[in-house]
Amino acid sequence: MAGQSKEAPLPSWGYALTGATGAVLANAAVYPLDMYAPPFSPFSLQVNRKPKNTEKSLENGDVSGRDEEEGEIYTSAVDAIQKIIAQSGVNGLYTGMVGSLIGVASTNFAYFYWYTLVRNFYLNRSTTGPPSTAVELSLGAVAGALAQIFTIPVAVVTTRQQTRPYSSKPLGLFATAQEVIGEDGVSGLWRGLKASLVLVVNPAITYGCYQRLKQILFNGRDRLSPGEAFLLGALSKCLATLATQPLIVAKVGLQSAPPPGRKAYKSFGEVMKVIVKKEGALGLFKGIGPQLVKGLLVQGVLMMSKERMELIFILLFRWFKKMRAERLAKVSSALPLVVKD
Repeated sequence: MAGQSKEAPLPSWGYALTGATGAVLANAAVYPLDMYAPPFSPFSLQVNRKPKNTEKSLENGDVSGRDEEEGEIYTSAVDAIQKIIAQSGVNGLYTGMVGSLIGVASTNFAYFYWYTLVRNFYLNRSTTGPPSTAVELSLGAVAGALAQIFTIPVAVVTTRQQTRPYSSKPLGLFATAQEVIGEDGVSGLWRGLKASLVLVVNPAITYGCYQRLKQILFNGRDRLSPGEAFLLGALSKCLATLATQPLIVAKVGLQSAPPPGRKAYKSFGEVMKVIVKKEGALGLFKGIGPQLVKGLLVQGVLMMSKERMELIFILLFRWFKKMRAERLAKVSSALPLVVKD
């Protein structure tokens, strides 16, 4: 007999909507960090070298491949923001924001939708109590893989927008998508899918740790305070980022716009090999500071917002169900009673 068969307070799309809303609010609040946190972006602290010439830098394994006129050296996150504003204005800090938030919304909606379905499916058939850490990680990985298959085109287009050289003309979301298709065909929109499927370990670790820490620290309580949700979200994301930063670097390298004279990378291994050759193993973790700051803030705000939004949606859902039941009761009572002979 299944041990967890009670009806969920919200349908899967309700949890998905609360997750997507929380993610959009969190990412919009800290979006400028994306302009130097993502590895391999032209604004990135990871690729702030200024090679003497493009051809020589490519021979030496420079993954940026940008010449001296396009290069820019950032000594810190503050320095990066100041130089971006000086070169592109405040708007430069928000390049590609619309596409990024669309990607965030779609990815998180898909993830929480599939995660709720998969987790409820497991709980309704489990007789062993709360899922173990290994089970939580597995459920998160399955949900993450399903979400990536449906949403990776938006991530590819957004990454391409953020990695365009300063000297090139900015393109909108659809124009950038057409550029990707023109280069690699429709399949180009799924560039880096294998890397993304490997990277599902990141949300799997994040939400697996969140659920386990929730069980350990708060005895599996359904509702957390904003502070508790922020703390658990930030801590779980910190652990996931530390574990997967090299994979994040490789993924963005696969999806970035290739500089003149170099073809796009084809595999995880190719990107990581170039980085290790040029900068050593620690190069895979370069720029992890901004990534951690962004991750802590985003995940903390996301989970805090999600918990509050879930409570609001549950109350609204119950109200709609009550109103519907009362309306059906009124309709039923107004119907004439038919007595058969």
